[in-house]
Amino acid sequence: MISTLKSLRILADPTRLRLISLLKQEELSVHEIQEITHMGQSRISTHLGLMQEAGLLESRRDGKRIFYRLRPDLEAQTIQLLDLALLGKAEIPEVPSDETNLRRITARRQDQAKLHFDQVAGRFDRSYGPGRSWQAFGHLLLQIIPAIEVADLGSGEGLLAELLALRAKRVIAIDNSPKMVEFGRRKAKANQMPHLEFRLGDLTHPPIDPHSVDLVVLSQALHHTPTPQKAIQSSHRILRPGGRVLILDLLKHDFEEAHQLYGDHWLGFNESQLQTWLEEARFLNIDISRVAKEDEPPHFQTLLATGCKGSEK
Repeated sequence: MISTLKSLRILADPTRLRLISLLKQEELSVHEIQEITHMGQSRISTHLGLMQEAGLLESRRDGKRIFYRLRPDLEAQTIQLLDLALLGKAEIPEVPSDETNLRRITARRQDQAKLHFDQVAGRFDRSYGPGRSWQAFGHLLLQIIPAIEVADLGSGEGLLAELLALRAKRVIAIDNSPKMVEFGRRKAKANQMPHLEFRLGDLTHPPIDPHSVDLVVLSQALHHTPTPQKAIQSSHRILRPGGRVLILDLLKHDFEEAHQLYGDHWLGFNESQLQTWLEEARFLNIDISRVAKEDEPPHFQTLLATGCKGSEK
């Protein structure tokens, strides 16, 4: 029998209450809990150990990973204590973010293709091979892009738009800088790319007809706008049913100088922020992952977020 007093002491800690709330819903590994809560591994392991010692949790090993969950054989009295304690989670400010990240993590478990890509990427630079480079792979992958219509919102000088235009049916590049737009237009004309069009406009209200493109790309653009959620909503508006949005942007960081050096409005974003904005814009099949980390300080990290527009009712 689990001690009532010991259970009360365990459940009185807000950090442990956050973990209990998550583990009541899903079995999770320490790494997954780190990604959900943004807490350090040692802190998480300490609290998990205390709760397991108190008899509230059980664990199992799967290869190098250890998964934790609430014990399924808890007594009725202990379950009542847990339910009563969990009423207090509404007072913990981190809980909404935890819940959002939990949805993202559990959905991602089904994406085995991304897991395989991570494994391939991790092996890529281990051994030299003549002619093997990300540049070469990029050109190879461009060949399989179907003939779709693409909107590149916040395109800048249009480097990505130019690459996409090599295969896409049409690319509309949107930027709010007249100089950037004029530069892009001149370059597209010089390179004889009539299906690459540059338009002056804001990514939160792009001058593109509703339901007119198959793919929207926001590459390192959201952190430059005061209202990124509006840009995501506009992306949904201009997409055809079944279309997709691809977002590349910075993970939240504390490099304050970015405001002055790069004109950034936002110091990156948490996964939970992007997840919430995509959900609010009614995107489906959302996936968000960290895809790159710079070697040099301040070690900027890049997030890739994707979502799909459902069928119109």
